[in-house]
Amino acid sequence: MTEDGDTDDRQGIKSVETAMRVLMALEQSAGPMSLSAIARASDTQPSKAHRYLVSLCRVGLASQATDSGLYDLGPTMRRLGAEALRRTNEVAVVSGHAPQLRDRTGHSVNVAVWGDHGPLVVNWAYGSHALPIVVRIGSTLPLLGSSIGRVFLAHLPPVMTDHLVARALARPASGWSQAKVEELRQQVTADGFAVSSGGVIPGIASVAAPVFAATDPLPLAMSVVIPDELATPQEVDSVAKELVETAKRISTELGWAT
Repeated sequence: MTEDGDTDDRQGIKSVETAMRVLMALEQSAGPMSLSAIARASDTQPSKAHRYLVSLCRVGLASQATDSGLYDLGPTMRRLGAEALRRTNEVAVVSGHAPQLRDRTGHSVNVAVWGDHGPLVVNWAYGSHALPIVVRIGSTLPLLGSSIGRVFLAHLPPVMTDHLVARALARPASGWSQAKVEELRQQVTADGFAVSSGGVIPGIASVAAPVFAATDPLPLAMSVVIPDELATPQEVDSVAKELVETAKRISTELGWAT
């Protein structure tokens, strides 16, 4: 037992965990909540939830409106959240998940950010399957010909990508038209991921998905690279599902709320 009688050090302090359930109920709600709603959402008796709310309000982690009596997150919580986000290195967080995604899929994983001239590769996690060539860290990928580029095409404001689209359309042999570009943009947005094959490196297919952060209006992108001989429709679908789920988890970790 600890001094406060809750539990021992190995198990943790249950009162802290209960307080966090109350705070999470507030965080997950669409707005201010009544005591009864908080009690239900935190699986706590109303009298117990009220005692925790009194303490949380005293330290500013929660607040109570004087007119309606409803509870919401308090000023201390907002400051803590802002400081946590300030200290977050989005590239490091996303890159930290790349080896795990590589291990789950068996394929190479790369991470890209938006650079001055298009998508910029900032991390590679090499997979178990040999690739004909590896794109170096610091390389810029094409907007339309790569899965990562297509993710940025779909999720960046057009003003940031129009000059690259215009450059592609100016090459008659590219096979692109404005209508085809718009169709691609809508498809990637609807699917939540992009697929390309042979656009950057002959002999591979890649699947990419966006990662969003609360503090940056520009997304990052993760891509899984598959050798052509393994890129069956079933494998691509399986990789896309794993990638999208991973990207959503990372976005949540980075404070993104849909």
